[in-house]
Amino acid sequence: MDMIESAIGALKWVIHLKEGDKMLVVVDDERRKIGEAFLEGGRRIGGDVGLYALQGRRPFVDVPQDLKEMVKGKDVIINVFTGIPEETPFRIDLAKIETDAGAKVGHAPGITEDMMTNGPMIADYQKVSDIARRLMAMLKNATTVHVTAPAGTDIVLSISGRKFDTDVSIEKGHIGNLPSGEIWCAPVEDGADGTIVCDGSVGNLGQVPSPLRIEVVRGRIESLEGDERSFVSRISELIHVDEMASVIGELGIGVNPMARITGQLLEDEKAGRTSHIAFGNNENMPGGKNNSRTHRDFLFHAPTLVVTYSDGRVGTVMEDGDLRI
Repeated sequence: MDMIESAIGALKWVIHLKEGDKMLVVVDDERRKIGEAFLEGGRRIGGDVGLYALQGRRPFVDVPQDLKEMVKGKDVIINVFTGIPEETPFRIDLAKIETDAGAKVGHAPGITEDMMTNGPMIADYQKVSDIARRLMAMLKNATTVHVTAPAGTDIVLSISGRKFDTDVSIEKGHIGNLPSGEIWCAPVEDGADGTIVCDGSVGNLGQVPSPLRIEVVRGRIESLEGDERSFVSRISELIHVDEMASVIGELGIGVNPMARITGQLLEDEKAGRTSHIAFGNNENMPGGKNNSRTHRDFLFHAPTLVVTYSDGRVGTVMEDGDLRI
C-alpha cells in the first residue's frame, strides 16, 4: 500500500474526515513527505486542506502564534513530525490548543514511511476497532488492575471511576495517535504501588539497552535502576521536568495486529501482547488530573492483567500477553 492510500484509510475510518471538512496538516522538514501524503489523501476525500511547516531550532519550545491562529475553525488536524523527547512539553501544549479549538486531532510524532506502507497504518481498522471495543467492555466497572509480566513487573493500579478510552475513532475535540490501535485509562494518581520492569521501549528513546526497573509508591516513581547508567540518568531527567512528571498517568494496552516492535513507541505501544504504563500528563484522558508538561511511556512484554470489579468479581483480561476476549 502506498502512503496516500494509507492516509486515506486512516482519515476515513479513524478521523472520519468528510467532504468539505477543513483540515490542517502540521509537519516538520523530516516528515514532510508523510505530511504531504495526508494532505493529498484529504484532498481526494474532498476536504478543504492546508499545510503548516514548523521551522526553527529544535527542540521546539513554544507553539508559534501563526499556528495558533491557523488551528481555529479546523475540523481535522494531523500532526506529522519527528519525536524528540525534549519536545514533549511543546507537543502537549500544541495538542491542547488543537483540541480546545474543537478539532479531531491525529497525533503522529515519530511516524515513519515504513509504518505507513508496511505496518500499523495498513491495518483493518474495523477489526482493530472490534478488538478495542470488546476489551473495553471487559474492563467496564473495574476498580483495580494487578499487572504482572515475566521480566518482573508486579504492580497494582487503582482505576476506580476511570473509564478506558481508545484511539480507533477520534471525535471532535479529542486526540488520538496515528497509527491507532490501543486502549488506555488514567489510573488514580496516588493509587499505584509496585514494580514496573520495562523490557521494551521508552517513549521517544527507543528500546531499552537493558531492563529498566521502576519502583512506584502511591503513584510516584521512587527509584530507577538499570545497567546503563547514562540511559537511567536521561530517564531521570525526563521524569523530573516538573513535580507531576514522575506521577502515574496512563495504563495502555496494544490492540493493532499489524503493529510491530521496532523501537518506535508510537508503533510499539499499539502492538499486541504488550502493555505500557506512563508517567506524566493525562488531562486528555477520562478523569485524568495529572497536569505535567511531559508524558513518558514504558512498555513491557507478555503481561497478565487481573481485574477486580466494583461488585467484587475478579477476572483475567490478559494472560501472558494473550487477550481473553
